[in-house]
Amino acid sequence: MCGIVGYTGARSAVDPLIEGLRRLEYRGYDSAGIALGTPTSLFIEKRAGKLANLESALSPNIPTVHSGISHTRWATHGGPTDRNAHPHVDNEGKLAVIHNGIIENYSELKEELENRGHTFSSDTDTESVAHLLSDLRKEHGGDLTQAMRAAVKLLRGSFTLLAVHADDPERIVGVRRNSPLVAGIGDGENFLASDVAAFIDYTKRAIELGQDEIITITPSTIEIIDLDGTAVAPREYEITWDAAAAQKGGFTHFMLKEIFEQPKAVADTLIGRLSDNDQILIDELHMSDTEIAALKKIVVIACGTAYHAGMVAKYAIEKWAKISVEVEIASEYRYRDPIVDSSTLVVAISQSGETMDTLMAVRHAKAAGARVLAICNTNSSTIPRESDAVIYTHAGPEIAVASTKALLTQIVAVYLLGLKLAQVRKELSDSDVKTIYHQMLELPGQIEQILETVEPLRELTRKFATSDTVLFLGRNVGYPVALEGALKLKELAYIHAEGFAGGELKHGPIALIDSVKQTPVIAILPSGHEHSLDEKMLSNIQEVKARGARVIVIAQEGDNVVGAEHIIRIPLAPALLQPILATVPLQVFAYEMAVTRGNDVDQPRNLAKSVTVE
Repeated sequence: MCGIVGYTGARSAVDPLIEGLRRLEYRGYDSAGIALGTPTSLFIEKRAGKLANLESALSPNIPTVHSGISHTRWATHGGPTDRNAHPHVDNEGKLAVIHNGIIENYSELKEELENRGHTFSSDTDTESVAHLLSDLRKEHGGDLTQAMRAAVKLLRGSFTLLAVHADDPERIVGVRRNSPLVAGIGDGENFLASDVAAFIDYTKRAIELGQDEIITITPSTIEIIDLDGTAVAPREYEITWDAAAAQKGGFTHFMLKEIFEQPKAVADTLIGRLSDNDQILIDELHMSDTEIAALKKIVVIACGTAYHAGMVAKYAIEKWAKISVEVEIASEYRYRDPIVDSSTLVVAISQSGETMDTLMAVRHAKAAGARVLAICNTNSSTIPRESDAVIYTHAGPEIAVASTKALLTQIVAVYLLGLKLAQVRKELSDSDVKTIYHQMLELPGQIEQILETVEPLRELTRKFATSDTVLFLGRNVGYPVALEGALKLKELAYIHAEGFAGGELKHGPIALIDSVKQTPVIAILPSGHEHSLDEKMLSNIQEVKARGARVIVIAQEGDNVVGAEHIIRIPLAPALLQPILATVPLQVFAYEMAVTRGNDVDQPRNLAKSVTVE
């Protein structure tokens, strides 16, 4: 979760570059660095630790130059040291690169480049890009833009890249893939950054960049091309908020911002988890293959939204790894006599790592002899410290009380765990695992696709704002999605909402349908035709419609839906991956309901972000 800034213009570049980093330091503070585009050479300074360390290292006699790039780092590959800090340069010291994300195939790139004579000086994945760009620039006659276009085609992973070369220091080239990058349009100056907060003091005009679009800025020009080299018309918009509000990235609420950060969060949690020989990489487990194979049971403990991630885990792990999974509400777990021993792996899921109910359940499980794995979004929090192992998700800071991106990254983490268990236990072949993993790599782009089409959903939602009850239906892996949709609506809109398994509808819940009030029912149509669940859910839709319900259906593209008043389409995906996609429109639905009803979205009544009491 790094922060990146680029500037080219008439003023001294140091001020906007350092101030931009200050605004983005929330994205990472393991190190900071700057590259200034002096003619024929680059001025580079970088320091481990917070931005203040870099500022202290900058001499008051620093050369006055008018372009450059700067970076604040959240460490992934390589520890938080001076040598691993960005920018990274080629062996000639004339080309500098900064990076947010992960280059998945950096090791094979590094080997190839070393064979060509390149010498590496850091432990990062980013440095491979600097050397690669250096070679490609020479192949393209010194054209850094075309070099970047060629490089992106060779890179796998999730990334934003900025590059500058001393031979043309006023020209900065950038690209984004599943990672944020925006451009700022100034008067005789232009900007690039992870977030408009970096340049909000200088301009209110911004440009949105699409996936795999390459942007080149000079003081007077902005050019955007796609991977084919075709020019792309800039999508300019006006920034209407002030500098203080820019902490929300221009979004009205932190929650909405966090919803739109989900593609990156999922990508960051997912990328780099498959080795060159198709093995799932979860070294954090600290378990040998023999110990994994000996496991007899998985127990998931969690609260609230995290509990729904645990329910999804049950479906995935049991299907892939063929091992029994129990999902427990953490607050209830230690108040009965759970049967666990050394052959049990307890998975504790918590965004904050401080949820008291989950922490006490962890302690109870450890006392009973179980091994505990934490899935957490907050480094060095209590639950990871007290667990035997931890998988950190990479959702980044989640400020809104209602959890969104934390949930999706938790589901990704349990999917990875399921694949690891399946692979070690030989329930899935390496080829099967590779296929599923690459299907998961499509999720960030698919989430982006959903978010690009939410405006009709927002308009639709307002029609239901006066409802006093909303019901959610799901089957199989869609059932936890229904529960999560209901929970979000309760948290944000203060509306009575319930999630039900579709097959349970006729066992009581259908009595809640009020024909006079036309009770809204949101149904998640199962993916594909497995177990004919789609047909069964379509029957459920007809049953509630016949009793006066207004039905909204979440369905994949191409699915035939009969009986729905409204259909929300999501991209095609394998059945077990559907929860990631189906959850997103339900988040937007709850958000819009809250806004329309005039509620405090980011701080709903009676709730707190982390429940640290039992």
